[in-house]
Amino acid sequence: MSQATQDSPSRGKSPLRYIVMAVIAAVIACTGYFAFGGQQRAPDATFTLLSGQKISTSGDLKGKVYLVNFWATNCETCMKEMPEMINTYNRFKGRGLEFVAVAMSYDAPMYVTNYAQTRNLPFKVAMDDGSAAKQFGNVQLTPTTFVIDRNGKILKRYVGEPSFSELDALLEKALNAA
Repeated sequence: MSQATQDSPSRGKSPLRYIVMAVIAAVIACTGYFAFGGQQRAPDATFTLLSGQKISTSGDLKGKVYLVNFWATNCETCMKEMPEMINTYNRFKGRGLEFVAVAMSYDAPMYVTNYAQTRNLPFKVAMDDGSAAKQFGNVQLTPTTFVIDRNGKILKRYVGEPSFSELDALLEKALNAA
């Protein structure tokens, strides 16, 4: 009897302890997300394009409005959103929008090259060695898209397919800013 009595109270407290830890973890995660999403500047990152050319956020993209889209050929949502990403780029490229589609490090280069060629991707396509994903906040989920303004500020981070009407409005505003 004494064994059962000792176990009961600890069973009662155990779920509460896990709930408290989960709430604390959620608060930390939300704080980090909002801090990163609202005020963060784009990191100094260099992308290696499929052509072998290198472009950087601090050089080639400095002073421009651009999107960085982390994706993978085995990502269903990435494949679903890609035609709309192409349309978005084509709508805004004449106004100065730059776009870098960054294939994740685990993606096979031959799959990425094949996809880019067969779909005639009109924007820059890069292969990540893992460093760009780390620099942009340890990106692991695809697709993840960053919208960056002329001052290098991250205006928005989309995890998953963005709302394209919202993305269009954000790009409109960023491209119209002096």
